[in-house]
Amino acid sequence: MLSERQRLILNAIVDNYIHSAEPVGSRTISKREDIGFSSATIRNEMSDLEELGYLEQPHTSAGRVPSTKGYRFYVDNLIQPQYLDEKDLLKLKQLFAERILHAEQVVELTAQILTQLTNYTAIVLGPEIFEHRLKNIQIVPLNERQAVAIVVTHTGRVENKLIDLPEGIGASEIERFVNLLNHRLTDVPLWQLRQRLYQEIAGELRRHTEQYEEMLAVIDQSLVQEETDRVCLRGATKILNQPEFRDLEKVKDILELLEQNDQLLHLMGMPANGLTVRIGQENQLEAMKHCSIITTSYSLGGKPVGMVGILGPTRMEYSRVIAVLNHLAEGLSQMLTSQFEK
Repeated sequence: MLSERQRLILNAIVDNYIHSAEPVGSRTISKREDIGFSSATIRNEMSDLEELGYLEQPHTSAGRVPSTKGYRFYVDNLIQPQYLDEKDLLKLKQLFAERILHAEQVVELTAQILTQLTNYTAIVLGPEIFEHRLKNIQIVPLNERQAVAIVVTHTGRVENKLIDLPEGIGASEIERFVNLLNHRLTDVPLWQLRQRLYQEIAGELRRHTEQYEEMLAVIDQSLVQEETDRVCLRGATKILNQPEFRDLEKVKDILELLEQNDQLLHLMGMPANGLTVRIGQENQLEAMKHCSIITTSYSLGGKPVGMVGILGPTRMEYSRVIAVLNHLAEGLSQMLTSQFEK
């Protein structure tokens, strides 16, 4: 358990680093009006905080920066509620005042406003993402090299896709694998299909055929449907504005991830009541180890139906982002309930 002095110093370090992007030294902290301790005292406490895992020292002679553990303590225990100013509130009121007839309009406008208000990358998931589940899949060969994949959802939605067949794959073999898919993937949400394919189906294919990689590619083509058409990403290049991501090699994996809707869905997770903050290494994806993502859901008739999220560096303005997301989610829920349940 941190002492009150350690809490004050950790809070000051995180706050200073968020705004400066530079390692923080004891002299910098001692000059703050809200800190009444000497540089020597602060230096000793910073050393203890580093031993406890709350701070890291990037270079021997440099100051300290918060670790994932330090940010987590800050978010859970030290963060102060922030209130939005009139300019921000006006932008949100304009969104809620729109006469929106289609869900995609909600998603698009929300993402635009989120990235404008926060200057980070905004990800918005529309309601249909989580509603559609697989009823069955069919692959109908047209000739030796092409087939039509037909995906039917439990809501009756039908998606057709022309796919290429690898050489040497016969109709009977395709039928056998389609039966396997329907047995293992029926009732799985569409957004999870590709993840389940590689986690569960790939191993079974490997045991049954030498051409499992070719067959896996066929199945993968079949499952690339429009289940991600309600994913809206805005401000993807905002990450390049952050000093820690000016090295393009460092940010390349993040930008590649942002181009993959299935990865974004995995990153966001399923909608649930309440706000979620995942910091740095708390994210399962390696590309996200230097990033944080804050998400919350919006509801229709009291049921979570979609999500809004902000992706940025671990050195994120957590208090402001949380305030924007909370206000936005509440307003979206009220707007959707009033407009789509009439």
